[in-house]
Amino acid sequence: MRPLPNRVPIIRIVNGTFYRHHPNSAAAHPNPPLFSDLTFELPSASSSPHNWCVVGPSLSGKTTLLQVLRGRLLCDPPTARSFPYLATDAVPTRLKAPSRAVQYVGFDAEQGGLGGDGSVTTSAYLSARYESRRELTDFSLKQYLLGDTELNPLQKLPGEDDGAITTHLLDRVVKDLRLSHLLNLPVTFLSNGQGRRARIARALLQKPEVLLLDEPFMGLDPPTVTGLSPLLQSLAEKASPRLVLSARPQDPLPEWITHLIYLRTDCQIGSMGSKEEVLDGLKKYVTGVQKGGLTEDETLPVDTLTDVGRVLSSSLAPSESPDSSKASSHELTPVNSQAEPLVQMEGCKVRYGDKVVLGNWTVETPEGNKEGLDWTVRRGERWGVFGPNGSGKTTIVSLLCSDHPQTYSLPIKLFGRSRLPEPGSGHRPLTFWDIQARIGHSSPEVHQHMPRSLTMRGVIENAWASTFRAKPSLDAAARDKVDAALRWFAPELRPGGAPADGEEESLAWADEYMFGEISFSAQRVALFIRSMIKSPDVVVLDEAFSGMDDAVRDKCTLFLTEGESKTYDDRHQIVDSGVETVRITGLTDRQALICIAHVKEEVPGCVREWMCLPEANTGAPARFGRLDGPLAEDERRWHEVWGFAAT
Repeated sequence: MRPLPNRVPIIRIVNGTFYRHHPNSAAAHPNPPLFSDLTFELPSASSSPHNWCVVGPSLSGKTTLLQVLRGRLLCDPPTARSFPYLATDAVPTRLKAPSRAVQYVGFDAEQGGLGGDGSVTTSAYLSARYESRRELTDFSLKQYLLGDTELNPLQKLPGEDDGAITTHLLDRVVKDLRLSHLLNLPVTFLSNGQGRRARIARALLQKPEVLLLDEPFMGLDPPTVTGLSPLLQSLAEKASPRLVLSARPQDPLPEWITHLIYLRTDCQIGSMGSKEEVLDGLKKYVTGVQKGGLTEDETLPVDTLTDVGRVLSSSLAPSESPDSSKASSHELTPVNSQAEPLVQMEGCKVRYGDKVVLGNWTVETPEGNKEGLDWTVRRGERWGVFGPNGSGKTTIVSLLCSDHPQTYSLPIKLFGRSRLPEPGSGHRPLTFWDIQARIGHSSPEVHQHMPRSLTMRGVIENAWASTFRAKPSLDAAARDKVDAALRWFAPELRPGGAPADGEEESLAWADEYMFGEISFSAQRVALFIRSMIKSPDVVVLDEAFSGMDDAVRDKCTLFLTEGESKTYDDRHQIVDSGVETVRITGLTDRQALICIAHVKEEVPGCVREWMCLPEANTGAPARFGRLDGPLAEDERRWHEVWGFAAT
């Protein structure tokens, strides 16, 4: 008796092993077997929910496994992977091919623009994002969502419009993802978080059978996360489409996730099954290692499992009346008023036509009412900048780094100088090259524009270059710093990890591997090093640690403040590193730090001053405050910043 069509698996893998290159080919890099003898089924329908999440630390292959599920990578034997349900009459013709039926939405910089399919042109330089809309390829968000992003579209043949997007479907998706007010904006104007919601919306509008979401909550502000999770839950409950998510071990899991795949660090399955069974097994393993009864598996490090299984809470909501005793609507009194101002914004308001994207508020001060953003950053200060997606955080970074054309017309001074000539000042105007030389910057925009053809060494050396593709100008001391950073972060950067015991510690890999060949986490580590290795006056970290697991992130933040002088021991305690010659030091009191993050654990512990921007166009002012300790160590401080109140 043949199984009913709705009981046939959408994805079936039976004892399949996967390779990036053909196992008999002479690949330039190692080509180990991935997910050996994998057996997995994603049912088209079942009596109980099957909502899967792939969990694993950096370099464990989360994205790789999702690519396997969508039909990518070589399968051995080829017949081990199939898509039986797509061959049934229950699936429309347009979805017979796995490439259409199984949609993938990732948020790394390999997505080819907003669409990830090359449908939206990516600019060649950062400032293009902020220019006036005047190119034919400056498609609006609505055009992007509807797929109207071809300059010369082909006429559709009869039967090809069975997947047409109805007005009702479009209205429902954009409302659910809070995109309605952005439909007429060019997609290049969207913030990082808005762009991620747009990618999910685009995928949903294709009405796929399966939607693979690679770390969907990464980089989203807390209010957006608490709103997106219920939306995904409603899709999961209707199985339209079936969802498969990925997450890092420290990421809270939505309550509606029912099944887990936990990956080892060698791209193999560590555990797979119901959420309860997998979490119970992992907790028993951790307890056994900690009590000495079990030997730790080097491919299943215990320190990555400490927080696994936390539940994504929806019990927080913005407070109607934030604690005014802890926050102010105007600038803070500096701890050291004698410290030199490095950034001065006095009444900044950024607008595109009638739309104000930053500074749309009025603040009462002792000197009278002031419009726009007032903000000063001095040497030695460590700032955190927070706010909902679309509140203007990325715009602030673009003003700081002089990528935004309106920098010239706004009341902004960097390093005490304006971008325009100041009569009688005796100072020449500040040039773009002056700013690039004195600000270190890591952000999703830098990630997107960094050439994939640069070597690992080339990415870090780019800190001494004037543009992404310019030749860097390094002296002997700078080269020593690059070598020191590559050795320090070899386990996180080098594919395959650090050299084995007894193996010569060569840095040849840094000249052999291209930026585009390494994992998303390793790319972020390289860009973080690039931002701070030159000891610039201002270090700007915009979501620099998103996509890293706890251990990698903690190593980066410790390196930011201590350089090579401190490290972590086996118990994750900070100890002296024992490095005889420290070539890279941490932040000094001559430098300022500006950090943007949506997760408190991704805020370096040295951050003390903070600014929280309001939801766009509410008229509420930015709020300022000073922390009494590291954000990650106290949930109260995080609630104070966001004005959250437990409900």
